[in-house]
Amino acid sequence: MITVVKIGGRILDDQPALEMFCRDFASLAGPKLLVHGGNVLASRVQEALGVPPIRVEGRRVTDAAALQVVTMVYAGWYNKSVVAQLQREGCDAVGLSGCDGAVITASRRPPLTLSDGSTLDFGFVGDVTPASVRIPFVLSLLEQGFVPVLSAINHDGRGQLLNTNADTVAASLAAALGARLVYCFEKPGVLADPGRDDSVLQSIDTSDFEKLKASGTVSDGMLPKLETAFSALRSGAREVFIMNAAGLLAGGGTRICL
Repeated sequence: MITVVKIGGRILDDQPALEMFCRDFASLAGPKLLVHGGNVLASRVQEALGVPPIRVEGRRVTDAAALQVVTMVYAGWYNKSVVAQLQREGCDAVGLSGCDGAVITASRRPPLTLSDGSTLDFGFVGDVTPASVRIPFVLSLLEQGFVPVLSAINHDGRGQLLNTNADTVAASLAAALGARLVYCFEKPGVLADPGRDDSVLQSIDTSDFEKLKASGTVSDGMLPKLETAFSALRSGAREVFIMNAAGLLAGGGTRICL
């Protein structure tokens, strides 16, 4: 079975954690792909350049200046740093953005009507689906023994780069390939008590999710991650796990079920 792994910015910014993750990922059996984000450094670079991140009602907006920064950070520094680490571990990684080999196309996100009645233009933000993935190209890389490492920068097929959500990119790849999907982040899984790392929920189905949302146990960034995980399963992913990066080989974490 193909495995799609997604890692977040906190792992990318912690060099010892990144090195450990790359060793484990390189040892992961079978064909695999890696998807990464990079919001932490991108936000720092934007601030340093005088183009601070724009958020409206918690939603990130990518204007032209921000698009230049996130492309440099995601498709440049982070992508090549991870590829170099994996090559050191004997993993024949190939760094890609969506426009490389047209591996993933995206559609520009339409404007949204906000709670106050105003309209939010997300700028150069793109949305992807399983149909966005050029499956034969991905499979050809895997068949040759390469390990694709994908940033969250994609394109619309008409020359425009778009900033996309890395969780959604990973979910779309897993669904398109009928793959196992693993979201790796700094916690050991989805927690019954957000203040206790030893309260990992072994599994969550759709009924559990509704109860966790209603109680406030699951909130903030975990909400869209779980929604994306369920969407991946409904669209064709074989299985989905959320876990700590350190548990990639050992297992554990939270299994997401329909």
